[in-house]
Parts: sequence; C-alpha cells; structure tokens
Amino acid sequence: MTEELDILITGGTVLTMSDTFDVIENPAIGIKDGTIRFIKTVDNLLTHQYTAREILDASHSVIMPGLINTHTHLPMVCFRGLADDLPLMEWLNNYIFPAEAKYVNRDMVYYGSMLAIAEMVLSGTTTFCDGYFYESSVALAAIDTGMRAMPCQGFIDFPTSDNSDPSKNARIGEAFIEKWAGVSPLISPAFFCHSPYTCSPDTLSGIKKIARTAGILYFIHLAETRDEITTIQDKYGNTPVRHLYDLGVLDDKTVGVHCNWVDDEEIQILADCGTKVSHNPESSMKLAAGVAPIPRMMERGITVGLGTDGCASNNDLDLLAEMDTTAKIHKVTSMDPTVMDAQTVVKMATRDGAKVLGLEDRIGSIEVGKCADIIILDMNKPHLTPLYNHYSHLVYAASGYDVTTVIIDGKIVMRNRDLVTIDVEDVMEQVRKIGENIRKDRSP
Repeated sequence: MTEELDILITGGTVLTMSDTFDVIENPAIGIKDGTIRFIKTVDNLLTHQYTAREILDASHSVIMPGLINTHTHLPMVCFRGLADDLPLMEWLNNYIFPAEAKYVNRDMVYYGSMLAIAEMVLSGTTTFCDGYFYESSVALAAIDTGMRAMPCQGFIDFPTSDNSDPSKNARIGEAFIEKWAGVSPLISPAFFCHSPYTCSPDTLSGIKKIARTAGILYFIHLAETRDEITTIQDKYGNTPVRHLYDLGVLDDKTVGVHCNWVDDEEIQILADCGTKVSHNPESSMKLAAGVAPIPRMMERGITVGLGTDGCASNNDLDLLAEMDTTAKIHKVTSMDPTVMDAQTVVKMATRDGAKVLGLEDRIGSIEVGKCADIIILDMNKPHLTPLYNHYSHLVYAASGYDVTTVIIDGKIVMRNRDLVTIDVEDVMEQVRKIGENIRKDRSP
C-alpha cells in the first residue's frame, strides 16, 4: 500500500542535531501532518511505498532543524536605527521608552511583527520568543504567517501604551493566558517581566506566582549591565540574581536574558535552580553592556540558547550572524580558540534553544515523531566551497541569504527564497509609513 506524504526531502546532508549528532548523507525525509514520519537514505527508500504532494531536491544543500530565537522584541523593527551608539540606560530612558509611549499601538505591533517574521524566515528562524506590548498582536502575526512563537505578555511598573494602570498587571496576565493557551499548536504563551530595576518585588513575585500556577515560562532581562548591578544593590542591598533568588523567582521555568554580570556563586545559583539563559551577544556588544560568561555557565550545566534581542539594539534578526558572533566573542575574551566550538554553537541555536523554551519534545532536532521545523541551506556557493566541516561553515561562513527553503510544522513558508505566507512588499510599505510618521514627528 502506498502512503501519501505531504513533503519528501531528498539529497544533500542532514544535520539531525540529535543527542548523538547524527549526520546523514543523501537522506530521504518524509513529512506528513506536520510531523517527521521517517528519515532514511535515498538508497534505502522504496519509492513504490511513498508518493508526495511535493518533493524537494536538497542536492548540494544542508538540511537542519529550524533556528530558534529565544529572545527578541519584534515590533522594534520600527525603531531600527532610531537611536544608535548610546549606552543602554541613555538609550532606554531618553529614546526607546519615550518612543514606545508615543508610537506603539496595535497596528504598529502587528505590522512590525510581520516584517520581523519575514526577516527571520528569510534567515532560517522557525521559532521565536517575543516580549513586548500588545503581545496578542504579535501572536496574531505569528498565526497569520505560520510561524512558531512564544509570545510573552510584558510587565513593567509604569504606565504603557497597552496598560495605563500597572496595578492591573495580574489581571492582564491571567487574561492573556486564558486567551492564548491551547489556541494553536504554534503558540505557547509566556510572561516577560522587563527587569529587576523596572519591576517591583511585588510585581516580580506576583507575576511569577501566576506563571507557576499556569505552568508557563517566565522571562526577565537579568544582570545586563554594571549599572543594573549598582542600582539593585543600592535599592535592595543585593545583586540582581541574588535578589530574584531571595524573591523565589528562580526555577526551571525561569529564563534569564543576557546575564552578562554574574559571578561564580550566582552561576551556581542559576544552575541549582535549573534557570536557563538566553544569550544575546550582538545586542550586548552594540550597547557595550558586557559579555556573559557563557562557557562557565555551560560547564555548570546551565542550558543556554541564542537570541537576537530587538532590532533597535542589534540591528538585525539573523541568527546565523549571531552564531558567528557567539563563537568569536568568547574565543577572544577568553583568549582560547577552542572555546565555543562550531558544533556547540549550532546546538545552542537549535536543540538547546528548544530546551530553553521548554519545547525540546517537539522541535530543535530532526528526529522521527518531532514537528517538521526544517530549513535547507544551499552550500553550492563560492563562499562555502570547499566544504570540510558543515558546522564550521554554518557558524563562520554561511549567512541568512544561504537559506533557500523553510518548513514550519510541516508547511513550506519559504520556497527558493520566496516567502509563501507573507506579502512582504505590502508589509514593508506599511512599516515605511510608520517610520515616516516617526521621522516627521521627530524633525525640527
């Protein structure tokens, strides 16, 4: 009896990113109903047993799990280039917070997210975790484009465009969970407290309590700058990590974003609590915020994924570029070229990213039974020739432009560099209009 598949991928090389890092040459990957049904070699494929609605020839290509962006602020593409070359606190307080108060609305968040999703798909990202205002509009953009997403309702202790009364934070959080839990297999709602310096102890612990009850993840910018360390010490007599530990916020469903300024004892606290980390090196470099001691964290068993942060501080969403930066920055800061090898970095962007988001049972590797979130990169390029080590090329030579095909949940969302689910010209025009309004308003 012949089984009809939705997609059959043949040829090339598959990097499974399984526990054993299996690499299969000339594979045949069958996809049906959003799931990987089999992984064989073409030589062992009995063609009379299968038909497929679409056959993808991946000759001269690498097939791998889709990249996972564990921290970003998608709508901030609308602020890309608005305020560069500034320290974090000046950037936030004098430019970003005022801009958000004035220009952020549902349309801006939706179209900014649509543009950001287009940028991510074009560079191989299939899952993102976002924290911002009007987060339901981010979730809608993900559903409309077929993107896997973890939209995080944001919390901060001053009035924002989507919440004029921070005393309503708890009700807003509960309503967000009720609205999005179980709506789509692509959407996993979570919470995002901005930071220990913008959220009171009551907010930090109160929102965490709701997250625990709901069984969802809790994200927070943590120990990002030296100024943050001083601020929290002056206000609470403790460092940010110890402050959160004393509040009972740290556990295996908490993700610390950045964690640039942590000492060995704090690293052990994070490890003992099972807290995970999202590493965003390019944003931290641009803001001169610091370099997280990621190799020491990983030695202690902390799970670390990669994030781009938002386009106002990066200024792109290309995780392949982030991989290159990750490998190199830790080599130069440690003066050890063996630190953060290429295979480890690819794992951070795939399998470990899935673990950070609690989705490792579904995504992060190409294995039978997992969701078919798969990207294909064309390796038949001058800058990728010759090819000795696939992981090395992915980290040190490839770019987002080498991604040709993107599959999310068994559906093709980009084919031969053409976006299938997004009218990118219309989305760019919508964001141009938003940008023009901001430009006019800021002109003298």
